[in-house]
Amino acid sequence: MSRTLIVEADGGSRGNPGPAGYGAVVLDPESGEVLAEAAEFIGTATNNVAEYKGLVAGLRAAHAIDPQARVRVRMDSKLVVEQMSGRWKIKHPDMKPLAAEAGAVFPPGQVTYEWIPRAQNKHADRLANEAMDAGRIGRQWEPGNSTAALATAAAPARSAAARAADEAVATAEEAESSAAPAVGWGSPDLGPPATFVLLRHGETPLTPEKRFSGSGGTDPALSAAGRRQAEATAAALAARGTIQAVVSSPLRRCRETAGAVADRLGLEVRIEEGLRETDFGAWEGLTFAEVRERHPDDLDAWLGSAKAAPTGGGESFATVARRVAVARDKLLARYAGKTVLVVTHVTPVKTLVRLALGAPPESLFRMELSAASLSVVAYYSDGNASLRLLNDTSHLR
Repeated sequence: MSRTLIVEADGGSRGNPGPAGYGAVVLDPESGEVLAEAAEFIGTATNNVAEYKGLVAGLRAAHAIDPQARVRVRMDSKLVVEQMSGRWKIKHPDMKPLAAEAGAVFPPGQVTYEWIPRAQNKHADRLANEAMDAGRIGRQWEPGNSTAALATAAAPARSAAARAADEAVATAEEAESSAAPAVGWGSPDLGPPATFVLLRHGETPLTPEKRFSGSGGTDPALSAAGRRQAEATAAALAARGTIQAVVSSPLRRCRETAGAVADRLGLEVRIEEGLRETDFGAWEGLTFAEVRERHPDDLDAWLGSAKAAPTGGGESFATVARRVAVARDKLLARYAGKTVLVVTHVTPVKTLVRLALGAPPESLFRMELSAASLSVVAYYSDGNASLRLLNDTSHLR
């Protein structure tokens, strides 16, 4: 009877693409003993490429131990697990050869794939971090080199939310020929979720004119109407009595809105840089019609692809999604099981909703968010999310 080996693998990129590395570990399923470890800094690459390279390294390490073994691969990358299981097709040119390389290590049918939450993949994640830290200072990874010994304050290989953002873009590219697996009800005993009450800031002078107003513009304050909206929102949230913390974008209109609520609730406002609005580049302060007239080709590209940026060095939606996802993961770690008011802008709110639903990037254009509207997303410990409310303005009426 052939033995069974467990392979856990991970990979990360600090920038996506950026400095990247992978980690993999081979375990005995009975004793949990570590039989082999592998990690490597691979230069500049994307998260998905690093994950695939980690998978290949883990499979090769298992093959070196026992070519006849049955292998259970455990990874927290749903993209890699679903593609290697044959449920999602592989269309990206960078991943096709890596997937083929992974599939060739063992005969077909000898390897199975299982998705696990990131919290259960800490060993491989740590190895990937160590490899990236070593690469940053010009060293090769060696067993026993801890992350702390190699570098201080190292960023995690990849946050759960950032991974969700990256995979949402990747799966959108494969959507026409890939079918996502069904989502079940999950465990009934997951504990209280972290609940984000997403509040779009109140009106500014630019809001009624429907002008692009991002993080690269004039940073306008709330208008008189916006201040009234903030006060009305504060009164409604105080009456509900469920908010336990307040977090805000650094931009003035959000800080003023958040301050009105925090003052009413007796809470402090924590600033999170990743929640700022998109930088709209040369479009800042313009109406849609004015952008259409002055930059028609760039506007068409922006409307057609999440990777296209506004004229003049603005941010693409894909860039914003990665930034917002990292901020989201930080907040989930800090406020596990709590209800948090997150005061931010149109694009970050829509992005958080999109990622919660697993919707493609074009869904951003199919949501409406009014000034001072409330949306609610709950995040459970198993990695699932539930959209509970969208664009509620009843507290303003």
